[in-house]
Amino acid sequence: MNKMTLKVSACSENEAFVRTVVSAFMLQLNPSVEQINDVKTTVSEAVTNSIVHAYPDGEGEITVECTLGSDYIKIIISDDGIGIPCVELALQPFYTTKEEQERSGLGFTIMKSFMDEFEVFSSNGNGTKLVMTKKIA
Repeated sequence: MNKMTLKVSACSENEAFVRTVVSAFMLQLNPSVEQINDVKTTVSEAVTNSIVHAYPDGEGEITVECTLGSDYIKIIISDDGIGIPCVELALQPFYTTKEEQERSGLGFTIMKSFMDEFEVFSSNGNGTKLVMTKKIA
């Protein structure tokens, strides 16, 4: 088992960096291009959520933890932001906390479709944690 942890400021400039680091880390499993793209898309959505929704005042950090098993990557993306008042509602397609902006939702349905396991842990005022696993066969 191999692990890595990355902590970045919640700013849009770091989204591509995190996506690239996670995809480079998973190369040890010899994934297909499709599997890499699935993970990159999911990580991009998750990090963007933390940047846009978790820290409305613009200050905060995002933590990314990755664990490689023999045939999977487990990714945990967390923030200490404002949290999600109702996770069940947030998991609905097109749900957003930024209705005044041109957004298509939090993207949880997209993330869930690309991963083999997907869980959201959050509560109002206590940050959000996404726990995702992708099998690499």
